[in-house]
Amino acid sequence: MPRVRPPHPREKRVVFKNIDREGWTNDLNCYLNDGGYKQLEQALKMKPEEIVDEVKKSGLRGRGGAGFPCGVKWGFIKRGGPKPTYLICNADESEPGTFKDRYIIHQDPHQLIEGMVISCFAVGANLAYIYIRGEFPEGAQILEKALAEARAKNFLGKNILGSGFDCEIYVHRGAGAYICGEETGLIESLEGKRAYPRIKPPYFPAVLGLYQCPTIVNNVETLCDVKHILAMGGGAGYAKLGKPNNTGTRILCVSGDVKKPGYYEVEVGSLTMGELINDVCGGLRDGRTLKAVIPGGSSAKVLKAGEKYKLKDKEITLEEIPMDFDTLAAAGSMAGSGGVIVMDDSRDMVETLNNINEFYAHESCGQCTPCREGALWMKKITDRIIEGGGTAKDPDVLKNVADNIAGKTICAFGEACSWPTQSFVLKFRDEFTAKAKKDIPPPMPPEYTPEQLVENEKIETLHDQRTGAPFAPAATK
Repeated sequence: MPRVRPPHPREKRVVFKNIDREGWTNDLNCYLNDGGYKQLEQALKMKPEEIVDEVKKSGLRGRGGAGFPCGVKWGFIKRGGPKPTYLICNADESEPGTFKDRYIIHQDPHQLIEGMVISCFAVGANLAYIYIRGEFPEGAQILEKALAEARAKNFLGKNILGSGFDCEIYVHRGAGAYICGEETGLIESLEGKRAYPRIKPPYFPAVLGLYQCPTIVNNVETLCDVKHILAMGGGAGYAKLGKPNNTGTRILCVSGDVKKPGYYEVEVGSLTMGELINDVCGGLRDGRTLKAVIPGGSSAKVLKAGEKYKLKDKEITLEEIPMDFDTLAAAGSMAGSGGVIVMDDSRDMVETLNNINEFYAHESCGQCTPCREGALWMKKITDRIIEGGGTAKDPDVLKNVADNIAGKTICAFGEACSWPTQSFVLKFRDEFTAKAKKDIPPPMPPEYTPEQLVENEKIETLHDQRTGAPFAPAATK
């Protein structure tokens, strides 16, 4: 079929084969006419261990951000235990700069369902959940319709296709929290609790996950890849795409200062940063030069144009960095969720960081003190710098706050909110020092005088907020 938006010659469409395809609809009949659910039929004739082995041979790494080998994660599940095993699809696509999973859910939901049922059979799960972010109401409706179609044709439910395997999938809508993208925070939310991430160890989901049972949590794109691994063969086909330890295809979501932003599915590592920006995305806006790139969503460390990045025995420029997991990590950032944010020389990096800081200050779950307090402090400091009240010490204070968050929290949100500040201040310190010149901070606005703060404290403490019972105001000097 012709496409509404034809792929670029450098693309390799696998998971996105049907996205924006002319004449394509997201109903079951269209999917079946294109060979849908053939890999499910194939999988049900195999042993579960054989499927896990194919996924291991494929070298598939999780596409949600961490890049952990999918087959290895599945191998952590111990079969035959007293507790049931669960599978969860993480569809809480909340990383700024990332917009791939939404397209799959909206335009090709049966691909995801087929991948999930195959994965459930492989790990021994009879019940699975699609945890979808609250801002995707239409996506949730599309998935419910697709699940109903699959049940009607016995691709889901009892005794699937006469195989004796039972599997049910339910859609669970989140409340719109970034922290629910973290797998244990997601599990807490799914159980009906506040989405506070769990401490690992002991709460590794493969051991103590949903309802304290073995649980596998995978991203939408990852689960879709499983279907194609069976179709191609893990080692025989899929592993030949991309490069060693970086196999298969990857959907890159490119936004920012390029002429052709959008999604692009490419073999992992087949493009350099420069080829992605200048060839695939049509280059920068006219008259502009490249300033920086965030390669893996807003939580990834920023990479500065003009710098040299030392990789093993050679140095390369930003434009020469291959877009794979290992090289981006060696360059000091990460592939993350595939959200490539391109910035040209028109961007003010202090304002850019402030925008990022505002997001993370809002999204902290508040469980860990360094993150709860530090994310807000960083936002307040960049606010002050932008408003003209920044002090000469602020760049160092920003870095100090970030350094005291990273590695000191229960989940990786601490790194997610601190890495942007650490890297922006390091790479673009001159812009911060140019705006932060005062010796001391300016006085607080009149509405925040010490007297007013004391009065506010008296008012707020007159009644216990939980019981309404009055109690004495806080002592003041």
